[in-house]
Amino acid sequence: MEPLPNLLCKEDDSFLIENCGDDDNDENLQFCSVSESDCEYIEMLIRSESLHATSRLKIDRSWLKCARSDAVKWILETRALFGYHYRTAYLSLIYFDRFFSRMTIAVSIYIYIWLEFSDGKYWATRLLSVACLSLAAKIEESKVRLLHEYYVDGYNFQGNVVQKMELLVLNIMEWKMSYATPFAYLNYFATKFWGESPHKELIIRADELIVAAIEEINVVETRPSIVAASAVLAAYDHQLTKNVLEIKWNLIPSWGSLDKEHMSSCYSILQETARLKSNTPKSIISQNSVVDDSTITSTVRAKRSLNFGGDDQHCPIRRRR
Repeated sequence: MEPLPNLLCKEDDSFLIENCGDDDNDENLQFCSVSESDCEYIEMLIRSESLHATSRLKIDRSWLKCARSDAVKWILETRALFGYHYRTAYLSLIYFDRFFSRMTIAVSIYIYIWLEFSDGKYWATRLLSVACLSLAAKIEESKVRLLHEYYVDGYNFQGNVVQKMELLVLNIMEWKMSYATPFAYLNYFATKFWGESPHKELIIRADELIVAAIEEINVVETRPSIVAASAVLAAYDHQLTKNVLEIKWNLIPSWGSLDKEHMSSCYSILQETARLKSNTPKSIISQNSVVDDSTITSTVRAKRSLNFGGDDQHCPIRRRR
């Protein structure tokens, strides 16, 4: 068997900004101050987000909605188990969604027909989840787990099988794997909106809100800066009035009316997430050594009309557990 190629891809330097302000596993978290040059760079990133925009692949398959929900749950659980950063989980979901969004129509039809009428759709989407998280870890983490350590209930994927799926993802995405995540912007928006150095507690709350609501967020269509801004606002106060929100939105001159509509929708999702978190007794949270972010996600999903909705009661993946 010929050795698989070394999975290296050229990245720009936009991901470096994420080393500042996102170390959710370090209690001695140090936050970076936002200088004038930092602001200029972040504003450049915001303007460049449109270059990564991808048209949404319209697909109305209940199994795919269930598969995405299952992927989110597995990614969050594995992130917590391995101690990966929040941004790694978010990036892996970007890969998952863009994998389907970037496929050509012909390839999409072929794959969907095969998945829809075969027993392979469940293991295939779970294998895709493993490949996406593994690739994201190679981009974001200083220490990554071996491929055979990525355990999926009921499946034992060999390392060479995961590598082949990684190559498929890389080829579909044309080896463009560096995407900004909302965590890159949190310090900037905390300073921009509140006019002071961001407090550790505010950034941590924003981190947690993003992760708890990740299943509700269309990561392909929603710009990461909008998610970040909404999270900072909801973390500061999940009962802000419309007038206050508009004042904050107007501080970002590069945002148009459509961006503000997206931000309003995103803030509503995170607002509900923050409300649920605030109503959760701290004693219940402290009983768990590893916080299951999917618990609040599931509750929010039951209360809202989602971008990626689905009826869990009819989800074959969940029935197998």
